[in-house]
Amino acid sequence: MQQSQRSAALAVRAVLDGAALPAALDAHAGRDGGPARAFVQELAYGTLRHHGTLDAVVRALAAKPIPDRRVAALVEVALYQLQHTRQPAFAVVDQAVAAAAALANPGAKSLVNALLRRFLREREDVLARVRSDPVARWSHPHWWIARVRADWPDEWRSILDAGNARPLLALRVNRRRADRAAVLARFAGEGIEARAEGESGIVVAAPRPVAALPGFAEGDFSVQDLGAQLAAPLVGAADGMRVLDACAAPGGKTAHLLERGNVAVTAIDSDPARLARVTDNLSRLGLDGPRVRVVEGDAARPQRWWDGAPFDRILADVPCSASGVVRRHPDAKWLRRATDVAAFAATQAAILDALWPLLARDGVLVYATCSVFREENGARIDDFSARHPDALREPLTYPAGARCSGGQLLPSPEATGHNQDGFFYARLRKA
Repeated sequence: MQQSQRSAALAVRAVLDGAALPAALDAHAGRDGGPARAFVQELAYGTLRHHGTLDAVVRALAAKPIPDRRVAALVEVALYQLQHTRQPAFAVVDQAVAAAAALANPGAKSLVNALLRRFLREREDVLARVRSDPVARWSHPHWWIARVRADWPDEWRSILDAGNARPLLALRVNRRRADRAAVLARFAGEGIEARAEGESGIVVAAPRPVAALPGFAEGDFSVQDLGAQLAAPLVGAADGMRVLDACAAPGGKTAHLLERGNVAVTAIDSDPARLARVTDNLSRLGLDGPRVRVVEGDAARPQRWWDGAPFDRILADVPCSASGVVRRHPDAKWLRRATDVAAFAATQAAILDALWPLLARDGVLVYATCSVFREENGARIDDFSARHPDALREPLTYPAGARCSGGQLLPSPEATGHNQDGFFYARLRKA
């Protein structure tokens, strides 16, 4: 445990200094994907989900700021274990004290020991005191809380709480390779509890490494949130259509389009490293071949990659703040700045304007984000529609049980049946 606590603390500290969490884990926990990496990942993800609260607790326990920020991160990791896991308190404290010496110097041991033992003695009082601060109560930055509260005056509390929840493991069955009932039966045969959800989804009761699930290597299914699984059905591509998946990486929605019909898909992304994941995923699922063309390109500059033939359907899953998926990417809320939202909105507007001329008459463009901020969602569509009178917004129908408001899917509390991340969709038909 000691080494895992130390590695998690270094990863958390790297994120708070500006690194993305996957890169921080690669640097401090290795890339082998084994049990040791999984435990470090659990500690780092959990600590960052609750960083607002944990940081406030550390500051309340310490008489003065801890000079070594790596030690402060280690205390946060141990506090996360004490508060949110079933690991024995004595083991968490003893191992964190030993980790402090390896992380910093022998003198840090007494400080870490004192802070953690004080927390165990005064837990309820300390938590009650710090939660008067909104950042500590909701574990999101001040500006984020204010924006969600302004955008969603009735739902803001549940949105923020959902952002701190542990996400479900949701799968999408590849109908070209497998039958959902057969996949569920295979899981049950190996003692894996799971349930069907949505058109092609499966929710696994106890999250686990997906590569260890039977059928993954054979391409029977992909990991995809229930909210993201709605994109391809909303596109509604019929056999024979030309479809563009703009900003396609890592390829989940591209694969879903190909699984649902005999369509010709062009998948573009500007990041060659992420584009390689599209190719890898399509290969595993048995979907690579003449029906799909994977192209490096900028969605906002189609003149560099478009062949001039109009598309019947376009999926514009645009770059965004990721404010709707922070339970899966908790580093986002600490890495983003308030000014980033306007920058994303400008990029989104540019992509919409660039892609609209590529759409055939009577064709459909589906605009998608994984955001809950109105500036990236409804405001973008209102602005676009005002400037493009030939863009007719069509009504959407979401599954029963999905928390939604208009085109916005709201991130779900843990007990919800259709437990999805926060996505926004708009369906525009070209008159």
